[in-house]
Amino acid sequence: MDSTSHPLLYFPILVVVVALSAIGSANASIHIYGRDPFREVGNALLLSGGSEGILASRTTSRSIHSAADDGRSYIRFDNITFWRSKAAKMAHSSGLIQVIIFEAADRDNIGGSPYGGQRSICCTPDLAKLEGCKQGEVIRTPSKIDTNWPIVLNVHFSGNHLSTHLKNTNVYIRKTGMYNLFFISCDTELKGLTISGKTFWKNPDGYLPGRMAPLMKFYVIMSLAYAFLSLIWLSQYVRFWKDVLQLQHCITTVIALGLFEMTLWYFEYAHFKKTGTRPVGITALVVTVGAIRRTFARILILCVSMGFGVVRPTLGGLTTKVLLVGITYFLASELLNITEYVGTINDIAGRARVFLVFPDACLDAFLILWIFTSLSKTLEQLQAKRSSVKLDIYRKFSNALAVTVIASVAWIGYEVYFKATDPFNERWQGAWIITAFWDILALALLFVICYLWAPSQSSQRYAYSEEKGEEFEGEEDQLLGSGTPGGDIGLVKQVRKEKNVKGTTHVFDQEEEEEEDSEEDKRE
Repeated sequence: MDSTSHPLLYFPILVVVVALSAIGSANASIHIYGRDPFREVGNALLLSGGSEGILASRTTSRSIHSAADDGRSYIRFDNITFWRSKAAKMAHSSGLIQVIIFEAADRDNIGGSPYGGQRSICCTPDLAKLEGCKQGEVIRTPSKIDTNWPIVLNVHFSGNHLSTHLKNTNVYIRKTGMYNLFFISCDTELKGLTISGKTFWKNPDGYLPGRMAPLMKFYVIMSLAYAFLSLIWLSQYVRFWKDVLQLQHCITTVIALGLFEMTLWYFEYAHFKKTGTRPVGITALVVTVGAIRRTFARILILCVSMGFGVVRPTLGGLTTKVLLVGITYFLASELLNITEYVGTINDIAGRARVFLVFPDACLDAFLILWIFTSLSKTLEQLQAKRSSVKLDIYRKFSNALAVTVIASVAWIGYEVYFKATDPFNERWQGAWIITAFWDILALALLFVICYLWAPSQSSQRYAYSEEKGEEFEGEEDQLLGSGTPGGDIGLVKQVRKEKNVKGTTHVFDQEEEEEEDSEEDKRE
């Protein structure tokens, strides 16, 4: 590819800077509420405080000062303050706010339905008669496993105060599950209610959410796998550096980016686990490196499929189109991952994610179509030129790509099924594999590419050559001889067919003829 400077190359940098400046600080297991407003849902005012998978505590200790990996699991409320409007204060309402914590499996224990109609969160006069709940409060049915759950904490406004505080407290988790936190008020006079403060969600080994914890170990394994591949590739790269092709330089770059990305992910998760926050700098760097790696890998595969460096020295007029597609894919991937990772751990709004996933998926589909179309043409050219060595490599490469695409489509189907059948994230402990699969698949394809185009003393036979003989490269067959009773040793001869300028005859190499003449003289 031509390394010409183009103004469009600077546009992705501008987009990343703007996106990061818009996001600001990023928090994860520490959920921060900055005067967040309640919204009206049915007959209640409601605000979601978070949802995370939490493992059961390994100890019953309730020490105030302890390390992040002390074996305790809890949800801690810190400086939670509720604010009401002046109009609500003048209404002299009861001002009751209830903090509800429940496991996803107990979701039906919150709310009720009179006469089998629409479900209501707050107790109505009819439900008070039917279920014995207290009118003006959240309907709570004790869990069959533990009657203390769901947890309900009550907070009241008093007098003419515009604000009220929830006492700092810890709610300890004794059972593994997906836990949800909601702030609810059944007092309709409190419209305009807001909240400020923090909640800390902690697992036994730290603040890393339960569904993300396995990924930390996964990135250690991936880093070791990339390091192993790097050592093998580097040893061959240094050993045959004089014969290294431009294509092999590009493969080296992809390996280095992959190792860098996996290592950064591990350190980002380690910081997250210890502090409960996701540093914007590290997370943004990891996301950007990942976007660059994915973009570079796809463009590399596209260029190889076009025969760059094999059947053509440059991409010619296609260079600009390839660069434009690469830049567009980088932007789509970068924006999607910044929105998904550089921020809170809560899932982003469904519409927002679909809006960002759609262009990324469309670009992937377009690249796959372009890659296989170009690969088909390259295979036809190699077959017409009878370049058996290159043709064999490209056939193996096309088979590997086909398997990768089939596996990708099958996994997308499984991912859709997984999410469609688990709307409340109750299978959160196995959700990490959804993310991990794509990294495993990318590494597997990279291993195949490294195997096919590994640096060696014969690397130049894969390269494009401007010699006329390149057009009809012969099959490099080796005729292996064996020892004879008379002590004669069979000679290994390499015969090359070259096209005559007039295209009429084939001649043996002059050196081989001289070698045969000298052998005949010795025998005489």
